[in-house]
This record gives sequence, structure tokens and C-alpha cells, in this order.
Amino acid sequence: MRCLFTMFAEDVGLLEDRAFTRLLEDCRRKPVSFVPKITELWNKMNTGGYSVVLDAQIRRFNGGLFADTTAVALNEDQVQLLLEAANADWKEVEPAIFGTLLERALDPRERHKLGAHYTPRAYVERLVQPTIMEPLRREWDGVQAAALKLTNEGKNDAAVVTIERFLQRLADLRVLDPACGSANFLYVTLELLKRLEGEVRNVLRGLGQGQISIGLTGATITPENMLGIELNPRAAKIAELVLWIGYLQWHLRSTGDLADLGDPVLRDYHNIENRDAVLAWDHAEDVLDDDGNPVTRWDGVTYKTHPVTGEQVPDDLARTRVQRLVGAKATTWPRADFIVGNPPFIGDKRMNDTLGKEYVTALRKVYSKLPNSIDFVMYWWFKSGLEVHSGNSVQFGLITTNSIKQTFNRRVIEEFLNHKKPLSLKFAIPDHPWVDSQDGAAVRIAMSVVSKGEEEGVLNKIGTDNILFAQIGKIYSDLTIGANIAGTITLAANINVASIGVVLIGKGFFVDETFPQSEIVKEFIGGRDITQNNRNLRVIDAFGLEIQQLLSEYPREYQWLRDKVKPIRDQNNRKVRRDNWWIFGEPNPSLRDRVIGLEKIIVTPRTAKHRFFTLLNSSTVPESEVICITLDDNYFLGVLSSKIHTLFADLAGGRMGIGNDSRYMHSRTFETFPFPTPTEPQKIHIRNLAERLDAHRKRQQTQHEKLTMTGMYNVLEQVRAGEPLTDKEKNIYDHGLVGILRELHDELDAAVALAYGWPADLEEQEILQRLVDLNAVRAAEEARGLVRWLRPEYQAPDEVRGVQSALELDDDAPAPVVVEARKWPATLAARATALRELLAVAGERDLSLAAVATAFKPKLTKTKLAEAEGLLDTLVALGQAEVGDGGWHLV
Repeated sequence: MRCLFTMFAEDVGLLEDRAFTRLLEDCRRKPVSFVPKITELWNKMNTGGYSVVLDAQIRRFNGGLFADTTAVALNEDQVQLLLEAANADWKEVEPAIFGTLLERALDPRERHKLGAHYTPRAYVERLVQPTIMEPLRREWDGVQAAALKLTNEGKNDAAVVTIERFLQRLADLRVLDPACGSANFLYVTLELLKRLEGEVRNVLRGLGQGQISIGLTGATITPENMLGIELNPRAAKIAELVLWIGYLQWHLRSTGDLADLGDPVLRDYHNIENRDAVLAWDHAEDVLDDDGNPVTRWDGVTYKTHPVTGEQVPDDLARTRVQRLVGAKATTWPRADFIVGNPPFIGDKRMNDTLGKEYVTALRKVYSKLPNSIDFVMYWWFKSGLEVHSGNSVQFGLITTNSIKQTFNRRVIEEFLNHKKPLSLKFAIPDHPWVDSQDGAAVRIAMSVVSKGEEEGVLNKIGTDNILFAQIGKIYSDLTIGANIAGTITLAANINVASIGVVLIGKGFFVDETFPQSEIVKEFIGGRDITQNNRNLRVIDAFGLEIQQLLSEYPREYQWLRDKVKPIRDQNNRKVRRDNWWIFGEPNPSLRDRVIGLEKIIVTPRTAKHRFFTLLNSSTVPESEVICITLDDNYFLGVLSSKIHTLFADLAGGRMGIGNDSRYMHSRTFETFPFPTPTEPQKIHIRNLAERLDAHRKRQQTQHEKLTMTGMYNVLEQVRAGEPLTDKEKNIYDHGLVGILRELHDELDAAVALAYGWPADLEEQEILQRLVDLNAVRAAEEARGLVRWLRPEYQAPDEVRGVQSALELDDDAPAPVVVEARKWPATLAARATALRELLAVAGERDLSLAAVATAFKPKLTKTKLAEAEGLLDTLVALGQAEVGDGGWHLV
């Protein structure tokens, strides 16, 4: 880091031209001189003074970077490599890329990812702009309007004071990234704020303020404005360097040189903290076993080759001590006006393996009010929400995985949105491409920006070429606008019917074709087997067998599992999985109970590009990526396969993964879905159509072994859109008889709509709104004791019961939201901003002066209304608004 900054300092004129490069040229000829020469240079950069090795006066740099002047001895070839780097032009190095590159280069396990793609800066700005810059620019618009009005009234000094106050506002600003990494977000924010500062200074010049008088204010944005928290000590140090390089680059571009910088050139503001952002503790202590020895676990990264199978298995000799966190508590963040960042992407299922069971246990205990099943990133979302709710921060904007829309994660959001003093989603992108900073992998993320109060927001969706399409309205916790799908509740009628399949935890459960099908060797199906081609897999399912019974009755299967499953399961964090290594990690006994007496069940892939349902033999073992609906009436297959359900499921379940695929979360997509109440003839018709649909698809796949469900539905989607088919797609169309598939779906959609008593040609938003309304009707029915059980003989074998207490009205439910009345602000600039916000709320409608008067409480007096009219006209003069027939509206 010291070498790289010295190269940068040379190229921006903080050292004499090529001074460091010449030093390296000398050291290449005599490598033994490298350590003493570079140490002397860095000592002088730390303190300032005359450098003997450069034969030049050196400015004082300090800033902590040169407090340690340790240098590593290099041979001639290594100095040559350093010299080649120094010969590059570091003046315009992109700090965001530079930081990430350096961070990965320092970690041996990350070096293979150096060629990975970097997150485009435009993506970072998509969050920084609505989180920080847009509210500040709204303030700035108001300040300019006030200054112009004062100038027109001959009050030039007052106008200058108004502008200077805003300049000081920027200088006092604090921005926090509580998971800053190597400071990509903070650097981009710093540069955007410096641009805004430059605009403010230009306006001051236009008001007659010279450069000297502007400089006397001392109000400027520096790296001190940027606060960060980072767990990785290397990344935290790099973050400081990135901010300073970015700041010096901006100063050089805006002033032409760095001569006017004071000493030291770098300052150590202690603004980047190296600590955990969500959990603090007094100390860590070893967990001891019964004999008093430290408990250890597999380190999670080291593997070895199994002597029998030849496969990679955990190396049980690579151990790390298990430590208990003593005195764990929630962290405190430094106060900041805005919070922005990209916290780590760790799903709840991976937290134990990635963070350690003891850490996760302590985390969940400290944040006991939050659901245990939330992703790691939601702890940042929760803490950011608290900062805004308390008034410490104006807004926050975070990157999360797009699983933020899933049930447990959504509960964190709903706590704030439904509070009697609510927060609002001001901006959201529910699905956006990204590059994971941890491993360079392509992922899908969501962006959310939150502020205080009850307000509408801007919802963006990504189109082709990453073009954004915006909607304006109330954004719900599932990051949608329109029908409040996220507000639907679980219906008692639908519970204990749908679930996921089993979780194996060990590939060794799969057997080859030499194992005949038996009571414990069963057919296995995963999501891929449904969407693509069936792989005809088999697994050993020893659920219900004790280990001695497995050994005595199925010795071959026992040995297979002992060799292929046990080495993996021996390192599992969960004791029950280690001790019962011959049984699936999650054998799902409740699903086994539900399928008793059923020949077929309805299944759908949990994640799929297209949402479809099919029938499966109940004896087959489904994996967790298959949703199993234990209903034996094909009428339900028909309703679930209809557009009415798939549309609802698509929004209720959300999307995830690189392919942005539909996610069927049965607790939200099935258990909240209100089924129709058809007549018997309608039910028979839907049942017949469903059976024809399922038979048609399976027949065509049997006849054409390469034909897949995804392929057929891809082509069906193109046919509906009127898009031309390629030769390959025409082949799928012919083999799948996709024209007939379309007819069957059209008939089914119409039949299900009729069962609801709805027209067959309803718009999608109308369908969704009717389903939301029907969910509320059904919930009210159940509260009165009427439950329309889907499978009464299983769900309610004794009697039809009333709704459970969990569905009763909660006396502690949040109070209805009350929008607080606007107050006429105290300052002229704030009044201009308030009027601009009123125009934004009015949208395309003209805002009359009478409407302005009544928008504030108490109602504006004639004097205040005249001032408001003048400010609105000033907004027009600045090009921020226009005058229409009925008043003013935003441009």
C-alpha cells in the first residue's frame, strides 16, 4: 500500500517527477539498497524534511500510512516488477477498482478471482443517487430558489448567507457505510458530493464572492465526512487509502495542482473503524468438553482425498477452536446523516457454516425480536431502520440479495412500514444484476432506500440493456406497487397441505444403477428433473431405521453410506446430523405422514423460469427444491396451473438467482391463496382440463426424450408474444405440440375465472387486487368460524374447527397510519423545498394556490401565501417547475 501510494504521489506532483521511479532504477542495479533507501524515503514522508535518497525536500504526508516504514527486501527481478508498476500512470487510477484489486491480492484464497468482473460504477451510483444526492439536491433547489428571490429583492448579502449555510451543511455532513469493504460506495459518494460542492461554490462566485473569500469559510468536504465500519483489517486500511486517493484526484482536477494542500497531506481522521458492524462482545473464550479440553471443529475450508472413493471430503485434522462470545450485545453506529452500503450476502442457511454456530447463536440472542430465519444482511437493514426511525439519520439505502422479498426477511421491513410512526420505501429496485464483492460471482440483488414518514416512492424495474422503468406509488414490503400482495395473510384452510421435500446433506445418498429399487432404495426427483430432463436418480432412504437394523438388513447400503456420507457428516455443525449420519439431513417426517393413502401428489419446482405444476408418484422422494402439495384431486392441479394462481405466485414468492427465476415460497404463494368455490360441474370441467394438460406434456416428453418443460414453456411464451421462432424453437413447437398446450391453458384460465365468477379477460392488476380482497374476505370468514378446508379428512379429521387463535385480531396491532400535517418551515430555503415536495406529490396535476394554502397547518395567511407564490414563480424561473392552466407542476 505504501509503494502504491508513493507511485500515485509521484504522478500527481506530490513528489518530484519520476523521483520514486529513479530510486527503483537505482535499486534494481543494487537490490540490497532497496530496504534502506525506501525506509529513509518513507520516514521523510511521515515527518516531512529533506530526503537524502531523493536529494529533495519532502512534504509531510503522515495520515497513519507512513507511521510504519517497514520495507521488505526484494531481489532484482522483484524490483523490476515494482519498477514496471511505477512506470504506469497512477494519476487517474480508478479508486473503486484499485481497492478491490488490492484487497483480493492480499488474500491468498482470493487471488484466483483477480480477473473477476467488477461492479460497474453506474450500479453503485444507482443507490447513492436516490439515497444521498437526490434529497440534498432537493435542498439545494430550495436554497437556490430562496437566494434568487433575495437577489431579486436587492438582498444580495442575505442571498450569500443562504448559500454559505448550505455549503456549511455539506461540510458538516456525515455518510456511513457500515460494511464499507475497500470503500467503493464511500468513494463514489465523496466524488458526487464534491461535484455538488463545486456547484455551490460557482453560485457564490456568481454572487460576487471571490476565491479567497470563499476559501475563508473553511467549509469543504474531505474524507473526514465519510465514515465506515469494516471487519476485515486489510480492507479497512485500504478504504482509508482509497478515500484519500479519490479526494486528491478531485482536488487536482478542480484546482490544477495540489500545492495549496496543507501539511500533513494525509490526515488520520479515524473515520474507518475496524470492527464488527452488528455484534460486539466483551471477550471470547474457548468452549471446553467434559474433560476440560478445548472443543474444535473443522475449519470449513480444508479438504482431503478420501482413500476409498477418491472424492474430496473435509480434512478432519484441519481444526479451529470453538469459542463462545461473552457479553455479546448490539453495536452502536456513529451518527450519520445518511447510511449507504452493500452488507455481506449470506443466506440464513449458510450463516452457521460461514460465521460459526457460536457467533450466530449470540447474534440471534442479541436480536431476539427478529426472526431467526432472516438473512445476515437484514441485521444491517434493521439497524439502519432504527437510525432513521430515531431521527439520527435522514435516509438509508442498502444493497441486499433479492431474497429480501421473502417472508421472514420481509417481516423486518413490515415492522417499520406498519409502525404508527412509519418509515417509507422511497426508492426500490426489486431485481438488479450485481457482482458479489466477496467472490466476483454474478448475483441478483435488490436496492431499497428508506426515509421517515408516510410517502410514496419510486419503484424501478430493469429492462433490456439495464434501462430503468419507473413506477410511482406506495411501495410495499415485497417491493411492489399496486395490489398489496405482501399484506395477504395465511388462511387456515390451506395449512398442512404444502411443504418442501427432503434435504439430503451428502451426495453419498445417491446410488448407481447396480442398486435395485427396494424399500429403502427409491426414486429421487429434484427441481431440475421437473424443469429439464429426468435424470432417473435413486437414493438410499433409511429414515425410520436404527443403525444396527440398517447394518443387519441392508449391509451393502450401510457400507455405501458409511464410506460416502459419514466423512462429510462427521464435520457437520449440528449434532443430530453427525450422530444420525445414515439419515437425510432433513427427512421431513410431516410430508411422509401427509402422503399416506395418496397415489399422486402435485409438485412444482421451488425455483423455475416458468411456473407450472405436475403430478408425481407419492412413493418418489422429492428434494427440498420441489414443493409438494398433498392434494389428490386434480381439480386443484387445474386451479394451481391457471394464470390466476401463477400470476399471484409470481409476485407473492418473488424472484431470485442469476436467472431471475420465479420462487415458489409455499407459505406465501399457497397458504395465502384464496381458492374459488365452484359448482360441481365447474369443478369437473377444471379437473378434466388439468388431467388433459398433464397427460399432454408427459406424452410429448416420452415421445421426444430431449424435450423439456422449460423448453416448451419458453416457446409458448414467445408464441403468446408474437415473436418469430428459430429453427430450434420450431422443432420444440412441433415436438411439444405447443399450439395444443396453449389451447389447454387458455381453456383452463377461462374455466378457473368462471369458477371465481370473474370475466376471463381481466387485466393482471385487477386479478391481483381481487385476490387480495378475497384473501381478506376468507380471513374474516375464518375468524367467524367458517374454514373452507382443502383436505378436511387430513386437516380437520374430527370436526370443522374455527380459525386458530393465531389468526384472531391482535389487540397490539399497529395503529392506522396518520399522515402528519405539514408545517410552514422557518427558513426561506426550507419553504422552497417544501413547496417543491408538494409539487412532487401532485405529480402531473396542476397545484393551485388555494391547494397550497390548505396543504399547511395552520392554513397559510395572505402574507405567507404571497411568499409561497413568489417561491413557486422562482422555481419556474430556475426551470424546476412550469405554470399550467390550474397552477404549478414539476418539470
